[in-house]
Amino acid sequence: MKIYIIAVGKIKQNYINDGIDFYLKKLRPYCEIEIKEIEEEKVPQNLNEKEKEEILRKEGERILSKIKKGSFVVSLAIEGKEVDSYEFSKFLKATFQSGYREMTFVIGSSLGLWENIKKQSHANLSFSKMTFPHQLMRLILLEQIYLALSK
Repeated sequence: MKIYIIAVGKIKQNYINDGIDFYLKKLRPYCEIEIKEIEEEKVPQNLNEKEKEEILRKEGERILSKIKKGSFVVSLAIEGKEVDSYEFSKFLKATFQSGYREMTFVIGSSLGLWENIKKQSHANLSFSKMTFPHQLMRLILLEQIYLALSK
């Protein structure tokens, strides 16, 4: 079982990186896991809708280039299906039991995700109606994957 996390942008806060490293180590007995960072576009002040769509498209094309063929793709999006930890665990295990060997989670930038990514994903999930910083979402996702696989 292999899990990829494709995320836009670099994490600059040490405390988030420390948490990510902590969960990556804890996950080693349960799965192979790899985080792929995608370059984040610079966002101009007073961004208009056309500029936002262009930024999301550029980031989205970079994301698509990193998704392996045959991987089960899950976009994390606030408008996705909201799941709790128990539902997420069932979803994760059921996906691997259905024959998929790889799962790819996609986390967008502060602007979100390109619509084409969400449309091409096998699933769109939301962990909450709240908005979390996209950098922190990596840590939250890793913690939830660990909870799901260690039970």
